[in-house]
Amino acid sequence: MAKSILICDDAAFMRMMIKDILTKNGYNIAGEAENGAKAVEKYDETKPDLVLMDITMPEMDGIQALKKIKEKDPNASVVMCSAMGQQAMVIESIQSGARDFIVKPFQPDRVIEAVKKAVE
Repeated sequence: MAKSILICDDAAFMRMMIKDILTKNGYNIAGEAENGAKAVEKYDETKPDLVLMDITMPEMDGIQALKKIKEKDPNASVVMCSAMGQQAMVIESIQSGARDFIVKPFQPDRVIEAVKKAVE
């Protein structure tokens, strides 16, 4: 059974890029969200095996969304995505329960490695 993944990023082209990497590697896309608030909503609706969450998003950032998802589901698997130079936020997200983080621009191998580690 293919694992389902929720993709959360405010940039549509980033979501498209991640979706492309994941589908080529046999993963199902549970849904997409363009901000943290939508990510929490979609998580409740889709109950994905994994969430790929951008840190910097409008309305509610990825770290707040991570905390909300973890409150509702302590077993949730979340991998954070961040641009270079966000080390403090990466540390905070790991302390808040993220399984791993991926740095943008994405290397397909690194994305798949982080996904595999988080869902298997």
